[in-house]
Amino acid sequence: MRAIGSGGSLTAAHALASFHQRFTARIAAVATPLEAVEEPLDQTVTTWLLSAGGGNVDIIAAAKALIGREPRQLAILCGREDSPLAQLCRAHPFVDLLIYPPPAGKDGFLATNSLLGFTALLARAYAAEFGFETEWTDAVASLRPLIHEGSNAAAAWQDATTQLWSRPTTLVLHGSSTRIGAIDLESKFTEAALGNLQLADYRNFAHGRHHWLAKRGETSGVLAFITDDDRSLAERTLALIPPEIPQAQLSFAGNASATALSALVAALRVSGWAGAARGIDPGRPGVPDFGRKLYNLPLPRAGRAESLTGLTARDAAAIARKAGVAPERMAGAGELDRWRLALDNFRDGLRAATFAGVVLDYDGTIVDTRDRFVPASESMCAQLERIATAGAWVAIATGRGASVRRDLQARLPKALWPKILIGYYNGAEIARLDDEDAPDGSEGTCAALAPLAAALRNQPELAQVARQTERRYQITLEVTRVIPESRLWDLARQIIMMTGTADVTVTRSSHSVDIVAAGVSKLNVLTHLRDLAGSAPLLAIGDRGRWPGNDYELLRGPYALGVDEISVDPATCWNLAQPGQRGPAATFEYLSSLQVHDGILGFAKDSLA
Repeated sequence: MRAIGSGGSLTAAHALASFHQRFTARIAAVATPLEAVEEPLDQTVTTWLLSAGGGNVDIIAAAKALIGREPRQLAILCGREDSPLAQLCRAHPFVDLLIYPPPAGKDGFLATNSLLGFTALLARAYAAEFGFETEWTDAVASLRPLIHEGSNAAAAWQDATTQLWSRPTTLVLHGSSTRIGAIDLESKFTEAALGNLQLADYRNFAHGRHHWLAKRGETSGVLAFITDDDRSLAERTLALIPPEIPQAQLSFAGNASATALSALVAALRVSGWAGAARGIDPGRPGVPDFGRKLYNLPLPRAGRAESLTGLTARDAAAIARKAGVAPERMAGAGELDRWRLALDNFRDGLRAATFAGVVLDYDGTIVDTRDRFVPASESMCAQLERIATAGAWVAIATGRGASVRRDLQARLPKALWPKILIGYYNGAEIARLDDEDAPDGSEGTCAALAPLAAALRNQPELAQVARQTERRYQITLEVTRVIPESRLWDLARQIIMMTGTADVTVTRSSHSVDIVAAGVSKLNVLTHLRDLAGSAPLLAIGDRGRWPGNDYELLRGPYALGVDEISVDPATCWNLAQPGQRGPAATFEYLSSLQVHDGILGFAKDSLA
């Protein structure tokens, strides 16, 4: 994961990265907006942008650049509902937009309240998600005495640090969990011109950084953040510092979340005391004219694909999605020309064809997976209604059961129900939308799947991390706690091999793993619809066209469009949506581009370009 912020939000980004590494044991990095724009990473990297106000030019530029690159996850944590950043993200629904207005209202120059609020929010979220609710409760208990003005702890901190402000330079020593407070202190001292500040953890201080005190000790002081975990090392380190150099030791009790937040509170308070001693209000330090001009300078624009490759923005996005490499990075051996020719051939074939109907996946294609328990949007259903009303067929191929029937019945006119097919449980059962008896939702599997279902139920780890749902021809595993994305897949595949189960198909969706019996496939929906519609081609649309996605078979035909993950086959399953769009937004674009005449669908000659 990469966390991006600037100013005070850069401290919040460090907090996010720290919590992510501690709770997930996976690497997390921090970047400024400039680094995010100029250092593009692989699409599989989860990217978070943090901004309290959501209006500065840097975070907007970073958001635009990242949206265009379509990372696997792009999340925005913002404090303003009506900010330019929030409005930008709403135009690209695949972005996870998280709005949390700070309860203390508008901040001053250093954004102290929003920073503490965002950091507390992140600590609480990670603790809750990973089953450490007691850690958050304990952190609150540790923080409560520190946040009230005039508390004994705050008074003790103030007394300890007073001796530092007669010297222009402060070295801040810290441990792992208090690093966030040290980073924020450096930010505030620099931004408000409170003094010179240097940071080092206790061991990095020993690697040359102590030389500053040897050469400039008479103008320096030491501020040490100490927790129970690093107390022994801290005390031994501080004991070796020459006694004529003033020291202030701030101790923090509690778990890692408590000490991280406590160190941040200490940074806020220390900044205030240093400012008072030096005659500077950190909340209103004054901004020079050149500073305002600097603040509003735009980030450099990345080289546009059109100028570097001769491709339109849409074509560049389509090739990048299919090839997994940005077109401007393709060089030599005619690689870009090969992909350009494949794209042109596919799109020309789509435009030349006419279709008797369209077969669509549901979750991730018609409805966003984050809102899969809510009926499809009115605008999406209006497109389905337009197509069915004109006499073309509409079919849905889904891994779900009766919930899809109920949601579509709630949105579509009853007169159209006989013209709409539903392939339930990945094509195990196919019925028209007006068939109230479909699907068979009774629990329990067929005889062929029963031994595997029992083995899955009895696997200890699966019982802890997943919910198992059994239908006649399908077993569905859905995670109930945070685990690596591939872990559920690996467990399912291992049990299938250990039991020697044959003739089953295992597919992955955005939220589950489905195991279906022999003969069950979303291709059954295509076959069934061909029996009704005749020999005319059918258009297929889905979001998981890359193996082992649950739309892989559906999107292998010559007329298949992807809206998210797509296959590597250059002949089909392209994602031709506008840059920065995927999922239902892409589906809506495709459906809107279809013209319907006498029950026949077709794309206009200039569409999807």
